Order: sequence, then C-alpha cells, then structure tokens
Amino acid sequence: MKNKKIFLIIFMLVLLVLIFSGCELEESLNSVNNSVSNVVTNYTEDKSVSNSSASETSSATKEQKNALKKAESYSNMMHMSKKAIYAQLISEYGEKFSAADAQYAIDNIKADWNFNALAKAKSYQESMNMSKSAIYDQLTSEYGEQFTKAEAQYAIDHLGE
Repeated sequence: MKNKKIFLIIFMLVLLVLIFSGCELEESLNSVNNSVSNVVTNYTEDKSVSNSSASETSSATKEQKNALKKAESYSNMMHMSKKAIYAQLISEYGEKFSAADAQYAIDNIKADWNFNALAKAKSYQESMNMSKSAIYDQLTSEYGEQFTKAEAQYAIDHLGE
C-alpha cells in the first residue's frame, strides 16, 4: 500500500510539472507514460511478473530473454502498444536494448493488443474525462500510445462494456 502511495505521488508530480511547463497534451502524456513506465518497471523488476509468453526458446540469448521480460512487463502493467513497447526497449532514455533484441521481444510476446488499447482508453476516459474522439486520437498518435487504427477502434467500440 505504501508503494502505491509513493507511485501515485510520483505520477502526480510528474504530471503537474509537465502541465505547468507548457508542453503539448500529447507530448505531456507521452512523457508521463514513459516516466511512469520507468517507475513501474523499476518497482516490478524484483517482483515476479507472470510471463505471458510460452514461446521463449532455450536458444534465445540472455539479452533477448531480458528484452522479452521487459516487454511483457510493459504490456501487462502499462498496457502499452506493440510500437510503444519497441520504442521503449530501444530508447536511449529507456531500456537501451539493441534493435535485434527488441525485435525478438516483439516477435515473441503473447499480448492482447486490443485489450491493452481498451485498458488505455478506459484510463483516459475515467481519469482525464476525454471524449471518444480525443481518446481515439491519443491511442493512434505517434506522440501518444501508437496503437494501430484497428486496435484503437476496437477500444472505442468497447468503451463502457
């Protein structure tokens, strides 16, 4: 419970700093998402996160396995899109995996991208009171969540269920 309070305080501080710095909404949300994902990843790094990927092969390198575990964490905890996870894995400000190791993770992760898009959409609707149109734009934005148009449309179609 104490860790949840700390996480919430950090999240709110980052959000306030970004809002008052005059950043665009999409850039602010993307930065908050990256900051929060780093906090969540660091917090869950030592915890056992259930792996959703059964296709991990014994021939995978340690770096590939680590990239896959990190990708699963981003998917399970942050409900990120495939494109956003890949970007986070290779980012010099993120996980700094090689493009090949990140691609291995993306190719081997077992994730329900429609579910992730819907979880993000519900979060925007509940916490930011955004319209369906604004949520769709945020879900598909290259500066936002980077879901496919089909995944975003699935989320919009299933909001409220």
